[in-house]
Amino acid sequence: MNSKKYKAVFFDRDGTLNVDTHYLHLMEDFIWTPEARQAVKYCNDLGYKVIVITNQSGIARGYYPPSDVMDLHVWMNQKLSDIGAHLDGIYFCPHHVKGTISRYARECDCRKPSPKLVFNAAQDFDIDLSASYFVGDSDKDMECAKNAGVTGIHYQYGKSLLKIVQENIR
Repeated sequence: MNSKKYKAVFFDRDGTLNVDTHYLHLMEDFIWTPEARQAVKYCNDLGYKVIVITNQSGIARGYYPPSDVMDLHVWMNQKLSDIGAHLDGIYFCPHHVKGTISRYARECDCRKPSPKLVFNAAQDFDIDLSASYFVGDSDKDMECAKNAGVTGIHYQYGKSLLKIVQENIR
């Protein structure tokens, strides 16, 4: 018997939920991809936990502090709540080997394509990974999905995220 009881949809952030502008950390620079908020709501309505998994090397590079990323994620959830949607969790990797902030400038085991952040979320939310999905726009996202044992769904920028999710998740 499987002790995990929840299913999840893991979303990459930059290039999937929002237009990928390098080192995005300010709300005023955030632009949702087509029907991204509706895709999150669709997953919420189906009973999936919705969790963001994102690499944020701008922290290690000294472009912005972790608090900017956290503030942006709070803002995202506020905008999602306008349509009755929400993110259950957001996990990010602040590390990069070429970083300039010493505490983040290193090799780590949480940067995608590593599945560590997915595993952390699965433990925190009691998620059955075999019944879950990872939606992302990059090869690293699809490799992370494979490494975590979840079904990968490749999103192509500019298309309706809602349509992609509806075609693959029921």
